Amino acid sequence: MRIQHSLPFVLALALAACGRQEAGKPSGPGARANAPVPVTVETVREQDWNDALRALGTVRAHEAVTITAKVSETVQQVHFESGQQVARGAALVTLSGQQQQAALDSAEAALKEAEQQHRRQETLFQQQLVARSALDAARATRDAARAQVAQVRANLSDRVIRAPFSGVLGIRQVSPGALVTPGTAIATLDDISRVYVDFPVPETELAGVAPGQEVSGRVAAYADRSFEGRVDTVAARLDAATRAATVRAGFPNPDRVLKPGMLVEVALSRGIRPALVVPEIAVQQTGSETFVWRVKADGTVEKANVVVGGRIPGKVMLKEGVAAGDRIVVEGTGKLRAGSAVSEGAVAK
Repeated sequence: MRIQHSLPFVLALALAACGRQEAGKPSGPGARANAPVPVTVETVREQDWNDALRALGTVRAHEAVTITAKVSETVQQVHFESGQQVARGAALVTLSGQQQQAALDSAEAALKEAEQQHRRQETLFQQQLVARSALDAARATRDAARAQVAQVRANLSDRVIRAPFSGVLGIRQVSPGALVTPGTAIATLDDISRVYVDFPVPETELAGVAPGQEVSGRVAAYADRSFEGRVDTVAARLDAATRAATVRAGFPNPDRVLKPGMLVEVALSRGIRPALVVPEIAVQQTGSETFVWRVKADGTVEKANVVVGGRIPGKVMLKEGVAAGDRIVVEGTGKLRAGSAVSEGAVAK
């Protein structure tokens, strides 16, 4: 009977001893949470960096103008067709100038008479038959007649509208018999043997832009072709709203495939320079925060906010936030928190 009553007591002592033995061993979710996170670590080093500043630009003609009339008159002849290539000085439109032609004939007749009168007075003056005042009056009359002829000829020349430079004409806007007035558009004229591409560059990137730098561009119409040019100038003023400056690059266009108004994807080469370069997967983005995980001397990690200066496939150039020699986590960042302990080794995929 005494043995039966003591059996429960012995079992209780055995269970308590087992509990004390297991209390000294970590177990459960808490023990797993404190285990080091396996990661891949890389040391930040300075490397040669060659990237391109990318932007969207617009094609501008080297020279561009809208042809208009200087006077109000009727179109007599049109000497061009839409899309025609013309040389500088080529006649484009002739306006009716009958009144001006009549005025020119009258002015030339008056000039002829004034010149004859001047020659007679000059002969008489040499013979001392008239006073110098008479000769001076004849000379003044002759000069006034010459000026009148020049004025009428200028008015008559305004009736012939000519190309101010060589280029390609746009769509014709007038026909013979139409009445044009000053400002009436007759056609556009563009010199596109060489074109400009204007594109914006942020204020923070202007230090790396200068005339003479190489620029490449692509347009949707010729997706398999790259156009090469150079920076011509950087605008002296920035846009107050965007804090960007307009950069103008010149592109040769001998086959005239680049048209004014085209959208161009521009890549501005900034040359090879030393920079801190890290793998792209090491840089994390959360909202407006960009950071990497930096490994401290005690084996834990801290969040280091960085400023990205450029990207190429697989690589990122950092302007601020890390220094050469820093060790950063490249793989295994998904489970990291500030203060997490890490161990270098294979990362589970």
